[in-house]
Amino acid sequence: MDVVSLISQLGSFLFTIGSFVVVLSVIVAVHEYGHYIVGRWSGIHPEVFSLGFGPVLLSGVDRRGTRWQLAAIPFGGFVKFLGDADAASGRDPAQIETAKQDPQMLRKTMHGAPLWARSATVAAGPIFNFLLSIVIFTAVNLSQGRVQDPLAVGEIRDLPELGYTLRPGDVILAVAGVPIPNASEGGSWDQFQASVPVEQPLDYRVGRGGSELTVSGPYLMPSSVSRIAPRSAAADAGLRAGDVITAVDGEAIFAFSQLKQKVEAGKGAPLVLTVWNEGETRELTLSPRRTDEPAADGGFESNWRIGIAGGLAFDPAREAMSPVTAVGQGAAQVWLMIGRSLSGLKHMITGDISTCNLSGPVAIAETSSTMASQGAVDFIWLIAALSTGIGLLNLFPVPVLDGGHLVFFAYEAVFRRPPNDRAMQILMMIGLGLILSLMLFSISNDLLFC
Repeated sequence: MDVVSLISQLGSFLFTIGSFVVVLSVIVAVHEYGHYIVGRWSGIHPEVFSLGFGPVLLSGVDRRGTRWQLAAIPFGGFVKFLGDADAASGRDPAQIETAKQDPQMLRKTMHGAPLWARSATVAAGPIFNFLLSIVIFTAVNLSQGRVQDPLAVGEIRDLPELGYTLRPGDVILAVAGVPIPNASEGGSWDQFQASVPVEQPLDYRVGRGGSELTVSGPYLMPSSVSRIAPRSAAADAGLRAGDVITAVDGEAIFAFSQLKQKVEAGKGAPLVLTVWNEGETRELTLSPRRTDEPAADGGFESNWRIGIAGGLAFDPAREAMSPVTAVGQGAAQVWLMIGRSLSGLKHMITGDISTCNLSGPVAIAETSSTMASQGAVDFIWLIAALSTGIGLLNLFPVPVLDGGHLVFFAYEAVFRRPPNDRAMQILMMIGLGLILSLMLFSISNDLLFC
């Protein structure tokens, strides 16, 4: 291995680690800040807010007596409240006994606070994760706007030229004689797309400069690559956003549906793709992989995929979106992710889909690096998606997680007394064992079996 190759690999590794640390730090900081601020609002004194574990690199105490610190191991964080022995919120008997002598001080401890204050403080971490996701999705929606209705051409994609006369700014009225569905009237885009013949060039009836005219344009959904899925066959083979696949195993194609048919018909057999990009052609070989995908009925279905997304032959013109609509769509995106995550977990438990769908830190690090290399919007979107996932995971009723603490609080609300200390310690050890087992299993998925 030459020096240049070694430096390149080292740079790629550092970029991957750096991307992962940024993603995790943002999510953890927001999660722990939720605990901190709601605890403080509830009258519970936060003694330490730590981003990271291990040796402290930087620290300082604010005017409220909270120590803010940055630790050497950046894969996590914690808030230590008065009366806690450690980051896992174990009780500090000596501090509790001291606090009992002063009712006002006892009220400021995590374990001496009212049940509602403790519950709100614990629940705030996952809730802040969901709020972060909603804020990010809302910001992306506002920055990108929504597709203009009626549909108009923004920028035409770089495709092999066939003398098209479609131009940016054209308002699309019909394609191959099939009228464009009106989104505001509930028109079916899928039905429209199925009605457009798979051929090129196509006749587009457009509005241009106050007149209607017929122009030529590419097939509506060409075999172009708009996005690459991390850890996919396409990513491993070197496909890039902007590539246009012009042939599969020597047979010419131009439609994304043709590519999809070739991939599915091969059932995982290696495919030779001819790829065009900015006038240059290259060939690469890849093997499609079995992928579990959400189905329309709420379940999952397995298909052969190479890990790319397509799109229209042009970027649609966009218009501003109202803040209310942007927030609503952001919240809907979070809700959809939660539903799909729970559905996926259910189907993994029942054996309907592969447990390979469970990703660990290695896969998340690689995904972070890939999304960062694709642009700021994709990277920020990933932060939102992972924040939703971590918020949901923390609500699971497993001891040591926030959801487990909420279960203990529910027990206390029903039986008017907290669970037995010995029983809680045993349950915490079981919960810790479950979390460590899950981490080891997910890492094995990343490295060995999937």
